[in-house]
Amino acid sequence: MLQVKNLDVFYGAIHAVKDISLEVGDGEIVTLIGSNGAGKSTTLHTISGLIKPKNGKIIYDGTDITETSAHKIVEMGLVQVPEGRHAFSNMSVLENLDLGAYTRKDKDGIEKDKEDVFKKFPRLYERRNQIAGTLSGGEQQMLVMGRALMSKPKLLLLDEPSMGLAPLLVKEIFNIIKEINDQGTTILLVEQNANMALSIADKAYVLETGRVVLNGTAAELAASEAVQKAYLGG
Repeated sequence: MLQVKNLDVFYGAIHAVKDISLEVGDGEIVTLIGSNGAGKSTTLHTISGLIKPKNGKIIYDGTDITETSAHKIVEMGLVQVPEGRHAFSNMSVLENLDLGAYTRKDKDGIEKDKEDVFKKFPRLYERRNQIAGTLSGGEQQMLVMGRALMSKPKLLLLDEPSMGLAPLLVKEIFNIIKEINDQGTTILLVEQNANMALSIADKAYVLETGRVVLNGTAAELAASEAVQKAYLGG
């Protein structure tokens, strides 16, 4: 579903992503792990069209999207949930979800998907008329994930979904990510909690200072001594 080939990304003179290549197969969960500043979020921003690469290609669902604008990429079914829970804080939960469906015209489908979001996140239903800025951090994370699902993504890019959340909530968010995948959405996940990410992923890539230094199945990387030492507290 996604091929990233020899990607180079610069911020001014800083070479943030260096010759990265990765693949995400249809129906998979693939995770990028690495420390802060490794280039994980930059890679996601480049895939979703928010940053343009200096070199390389991004092929999504058979189409070269390297030069495609971010809003067109969303219309094609590739949707990013950004790091830091960017809910529209002055709008209600319902209004946020409606905005997630702004590219769609199928009213019945939108209502059905809203019901599905509320089934996945019952707390959002309880707070459906509440202003998003007054929700807790965990509830805001649920809201931005629900808003992304309203656009009917084929490929969902998740950037640090567990950041700043209590351990119980982290478990809940990861269970929901697995459920979203089981229902047919392919997922590319950036996550500092390497243990949780590897526990649900099919494949994984380890990034260090803008390069892929290791890749393989999630089970292989979880068993790797280097990964255990660097990221799993082994």
